Amino acid sequence: MTATADRRPVPRVGPLAGIRVADFCWMGVGSVATRMLGDFGAEVIKIENRRRIDRPRLLPIYKGEARNYGEELADADPDRGGLHNNYSRNKLGITVDMKTARGRELVDQLISASSVVTENFAPGVMERWGLTYARLEELAPGVIYGRMSGFGHSGPHAHYKSYGPIVQAVSGLSFISGLPGQRPSGWGLSYMDNQAAYYNSAALMMAILRRNKTGLGAEVDVSAVEVGVGMIGPDLLDVTVNKNHMRRPDYPRGNRLESPTAAPHGVYPAAGEDSWLAIAVFDDRDWGRFVTAIGSPGWTNEPRFSTAEGRHQHQDALDAHVSSWTRQQARRDAMELLQNAGIAAAAVQNAEDLNEKDPQLAARGTFFELDHPVIGKARFEGTPITFSRTTQHTWRSAPLLGEDNHYVFGTILGLPEDEITELENEGVI
Repeated sequence: MTATADRRPVPRVGPLAGIRVADFCWMGVGSVATRMLGDFGAEVIKIENRRRIDRPRLLPIYKGEARNYGEELADADPDRGGLHNNYSRNKLGITVDMKTARGRELVDQLISASSVVTENFAPGVMERWGLTYARLEELAPGVIYGRMSGFGHSGPHAHYKSYGPIVQAVSGLSFISGLPGQRPSGWGLSYMDNQAAYYNSAALMMAILRRNKTGLGAEVDVSAVEVGVGMIGPDLLDVTVNKNHMRRPDYPRGNRLESPTAAPHGVYPAAGEDSWLAIAVFDDRDWGRFVTAIGSPGWTNEPRFSTAEGRHQHQDALDAHVSSWTRQQARRDAMELLQNAGIAAAAVQNAEDLNEKDPQLAARGTFFELDHPVIGKARFEGTPITFSRTTQHTWRSAPLLGEDNHYVFGTILGLPEDEITELENEGVI
């Protein structure tokens, strides 16, 4: 598939314009990291293999047939994958069979024409292709080699395979999730894929900044497990300093807060089916505003609720009273009421709410549409950053499988058209 006129590459603009990335990344932890680079001007060239395409191409789609997240179809149209379309916007896409000598030669040429190389395979894959940091330095002096894996590329577990849920378990996040007295419940989807991706993109940009100052490249090794460990710092302190245990009958405590002694502090049922409201009251001043906002019902005058310490000590009873009020309220109306009174409160929102009903997200332009030749128009989430002088350069939805072969191998690498056609016929690209 060759890019049509309206999808052909355009000059990139933004702070990363002029950076070319040979991108071996797949799934979320790598693809989201390089998407961030592509959103702000880098020329990201996604490298795939027709014999083993990126799994998000096989996962659920935005439109048409609905199926559960993670329900992969082996015969799915690789150009209909909505998850892939989201991960790979603003990227070029080529196909190369790395099992062929000619394919590896082409990749060497591409690396020589790039200044950043990224990958998030299981450790050892790039080495089997001979693509070590030393080799990349020979091909592209000053190259930045971004390596993203579950456990990192050193240590006794470096060779272990992982996905987001595995990382969440090993890093300790799953252990502290769930309901009091119940087994760990895990975190929704591959949460750590995206969290580690942001560290990956930040690390790559720091390496680019350093190279701009010194001319020196770098091998960047990000461990998703270590990113997860960094997210449980308060619990690590609670265990080591306060000698507490993270699994006990009264813990995890959901949205209850141990320090400071905030109460009410939780998620409460609102009017309607599966409708919820989050409320956070921290001190006596907040409490007074809360009481006034909800009409000063009689139970708010009970002596046990007169101090922050008392409210925290009697949270079960307090939460029961708060729930009796929230159940009578539409969640959005209650949010507006409490926020106008100076109380931190928010409606718990689902995907439909975020996409269709949230006025704040709509005003900020969080979601936008791009057309796609197979899927049609689809919604994307933007980058949650705004700059006074920089805008996200969104020029195209994700590449079709091999869509940019002719542009990359012809325009960038200089191969003649007849040779590109021959490589296609031989299955090398």
